[in-house]
Amino acid sequence: MTQPRANLRIGISGWRYEPWRKVFYPHDLAQARELDFASRMLPTIEINGSFYSLQRPKSYQQWYDATPDGFMFANKGNRFITHMRRLRDPVPSLCNVFASGVLALRDKLGPFLWQLPPNFQFDPDVLETFFAALPHDTAAALDMARRHEPRMEGRAFLEIDRKRRLRHALEIRHESFNDPAFIALLRKYKVALVVADTAGKWPDYEDVTADFMYLRLHGEKELYAGGYTDEALDSWARRIRAWSTGGQPDDARLISPVAPPRRASRDIFCYFDNDIKVHAPFDARRLLARLGADEALPPLTDPRVDSRPDLRSDPLSDIHPGAR
Repeated sequence: MTQPRANLRIGISGWRYEPWRKVFYPHDLAQARELDFASRMLPTIEINGSFYSLQRPKSYQQWYDATPDGFMFANKGNRFITHMRRLRDPVPSLCNVFASGVLALRDKLGPFLWQLPPNFQFDPDVLETFFAALPHDTAAALDMARRHEPRMEGRAFLEIDRKRRLRHALEIRHESFNDPAFIALLRKYKVALVVADTAGKWPDYEDVTADFMYLRLHGEKELYAGGYTDEALDSWARRIRAWSTGGQPDDARLISPVAPPRRASRDIFCYFDNDIKVHAPFDARRLLARLGADEALPPLTDPRVDSRPDLRSDPLSDIHPGAR
């Protein structure tokens, strides 16, 4: 019997950064076409704007239309839930999130990322209430969306094309989560623990808690700015191979002594967030290349380190000719 293969999706956190223009993005690329370009250079992108405010259905539909078949977004959960309400009484706000238009991404909707603030300490009761409220398919999410607050009237998107699985991942930033009870809760509700590389600033545990892994690489030595060395990317490639084939690295940094169930494969979602100095998209491609997962992507070179003529092709000229 053929074993199922993991989907390896490695990309970037956000796509609209002024310093990226004329470095990652071609010199003559219009700003309105940046997502078109980025989504053909990388197989996944994390939506960041949804963290700061609820986005609108029109935006999600435009993002869907701008990206190619097979592309996938991750959606960052709204900070009103994680940072202001601090996960308490989550249902009304979750209903608004799912009514905001995110369901318009249809087959391109990947995991939801829920990032906790650094001063958020482990509280099992609060976490379990939040986890229990999370929908795990689009039909359940639509049911929640229909219960949105009155302020969403006139700007709610309330339809799905079909029932699809939804996944959730939690990023922690406080050492109080170093508790096996936390890992047990994540596994009970099939929520992935985000593996976060934060240049040593915040916890970096690697327990496997779901049928997929969610990685956020914020910087090897400098938060949000530093690039990754070849040695560091080799190490991440080794770890991803272990997770994607159903196991875990021998040197995994674990909270719980209880091993996860072994699987034939686990999907990988990995996002580079070292964007300040335009390392993220190039590091993502270097990691994809190490995993042999870049064959279908157009060529990409960093003009700052490659003295040859810029080999970046504009993939839209062949794949998406109507976008100019």
